[in-house]
Amino acid sequence: MTVWNFRSLGHGDVDFENIIRKLNAMNYQGPLSVEWEDSGMEREYGAKEACEFVRKVDFAPSNIAFDDALKSS
Repeated sequence: MTVWNFRSLGHGDVDFENIIRKLNAMNYQGPLSVEWEDSGMEREYGAKEACEFVRKVDFAPSNIAFDDALKSS
């Protein structure tokens, strides 16, 4: 029997940084949206915290290759 225990973003086992890196590598330009659900956390607090987490982890890819940056030094 599988039992789901949803966690607020940043409190579970999902590697969001790796997901963002993969999306950036494939030049994904669409929206980033998440569904928030955590029965163990007060709703408004959890939603605000999750929104802040997404903003922190959603970083833009570099527009130059690492080696190219070293060449211009």
